Amino acid sequence: MTKIKETSTNFANRKALTEECPELYASNLLGGQWSLAICSYLMIGKMRFGELKKSLGNITDRMLTLQLKKLEQNKIVTRTVYPEVPPCVEYELSEIGYKLKPVIEELDKWGTMHKESV
Repeated sequence: MTKIKETSTNFANRKALTEECPELYASNLLGGQWSLAICSYLMIGKMRFGELKKSLGNITDRMLTLQLKKLEQNKIVTRTVYPEVPPCVEYELSEIGYKLKPVIEELDKWGTMHKESV
């Protein structure tokens, strides 16, 4: 994703739109294929980094790390570190993250319907 300079007109327009349009705000939080896929897998329950990576297939360690950090910063995912050797870290959806379930289910239905119609 290209970073937009905060002084650009494009940045100002995007900021104004996201403040006025909750749908665009939500879309920006979950934008990209990985964020939504990560949330979909975490709907099942807590997962460790390796489990998520294996479930997602072609994602790189770096991309998974970046996406998890973004989701954590946006309070969609929580990260729990257990004091063990080696360290155990689990990721799960936060309370607000779990509220995505009906949205993800509807996107699944719509995506299936669209693929069949084109």
